[in-house]
Amino acid sequence: DVYKRQIVNIGVFLFGVPVLGNLLLLAVLSTLFIAANLAIGYTFSTIAQNQLQAIQMSFMFFLPSILLSGFMFPFAGMPAWAQYVGECLPLTHYIRIVRAIMLKGATMPNLRFDTLALAALMLVAMTIAVTRFRRTLD
Repeated sequence: DVYKRQIVNIGVFLFGVPVLGNLLLLAVLSTLFIAANLAIGYTFSTIAQNQLQAIQMSFMFFLPSILLSGFMFPFAGMPAWAQYVGECLPLTHYIRIVRAIMLKGATMPNLRFDTLALAALMLVAMTIAVTRFRRTLD
């Protein structure tokens, strides 16, 4: 909790980032984002046969996430196919949530689409991971 406050304080005082929204809501939705990424990592670990494959899969997921989420390039300026792929990535929805809470003061009703998308991505990844993990036990 202390580190989160320090990061937000650095953003506010050093970079002039306004904080208009509820930081507790941001923390709760950040937990959902972390859970979604953990579920994806868990899925990769059930698919990979060795550590090198797991590392390669994580890089092949991480790079498109950065490029197609709207973090580096404006999401609306991407081709339609890239936007469709980007919608399947948790980072896309999390970036929208963070920007909406911190810059616009958005509340939970404003964030329902991205919150539901994050939850759905997490549930899909966790279902795949648990199903594959059960098969490895047999």
